[in-house]
Amino acid sequence: MVYIYYKLKFKSDLSQRGSFEPSGIMVQSSVLLRMRTNPNHFREKWLLRMLGYIWKYFYSSCLRFWLKWLLRLVTGRCELQRICARCKAGALRTSQIEYSLKSSKSKVLRAAMSLKENDLEDHLAQIIQEKRIKEQKDPTFKVNLRQCLLQINGYNKLFEAVEELRKEVFDPENEKHETMLLKLWDLLMPSVKLESRITKQWGNIGFQGDDPKTDFRGMGMLGLTNLLFFSEKYTNAARQVLSHANHPRLGYSYAIVGINLTEMAYSLMKNDALKLHFYNTVPGKPQMQHFHQFYCYLAYEFDKFWVEEEPESIMEFNRYREKFHDKVKGQLQAPEVTLLMTVDQEK
Repeated sequence: MVYIYYKLKFKSDLSQRGSFEPSGIMVQSSVLLRMRTNPNHFREKWLLRMLGYIWKYFYSSCLRFWLKWLLRLVTGRCELQRICARCKAGALRTSQIEYSLKSSKSKVLRAAMSLKENDLEDHLAQIIQEKRIKEQKDPTFKVNLRQCLLQINGYNKLFEAVEELRKEVFDPENEKHETMLLKLWDLLMPSVKLESRITKQWGNIGFQGDDPKTDFRGMGMLGLTNLLFFSEKYTNAARQVLSHANHPRLGYSYAIVGINLTEMAYSLMKNDALKLHFYNTVPGKPQMQHFHQFYCYLAYEFDKFWVEEEPESIMEFNRYREKFHDKVKGQLQAPEVTLLMTVDQEK
């Protein structure tokens, strides 16, 4: 049965990719070979996985409740108080508070995961009442919990704003959109005048065609806003990256890669991979500028990564893009992660 499952999965993977990849065939073949020669290995993996599921269910549904009850009895503090007292401000504290709220059987605590900012103070009072917390004995608790709730709910609100900007289509009839696009050119190419709105000159800053509007279809105005933010806040750094992108051998399409990196930042945020980074770098509610700052980090670091790796041609972009993505994703899993640009902000 296991053999049949992997064989069908292999065929499904090929149909999804739409082409044969020799490396993929070799990996699948080696998997099938190990399955035939060492079936005990897969039985052990399956058994360990099942034991993990059973333990997780037992802990979350039963054991965790009694452990919390016992610790409350011994320390005189609820779990939220113990986390705030034990963990310093940042990702370590906020992520544990988030898990505690999400895992709670109390509707009041779970509701704290989706608050409007105007309701924050009232809900804090409800939590204190629900958990029978005496503020006089723990005067810092309310302040610490407020900060955590601002970060947790702020992350969700920020993603909504990012999603809304991504869905906004670039409109050449919109004066604001056009002004942003022309300003991008002026910042990156200050000594070169744009001959007309539709021109091959756009290729000099990495757009594919004569009219950049077609390149914004995937990421909408989010892509243009990120490109412009980088050019405004870090003008010299952006021009340096553009000069590397125009290198005769190691060059790449600056604007197209920038939009691609916007997609990377968007996907990481959608999958909650940016939570630890924001919890460490933003003490309160994260704003759109913090998302743009993270994009600037990606744009600047990818350029350095590309130059250091020295790919043979732009045809290898996808492979190096995934390599860079895996590197960043690994960094984002560290509890103390703070991915910020190391150049001085100019404005």
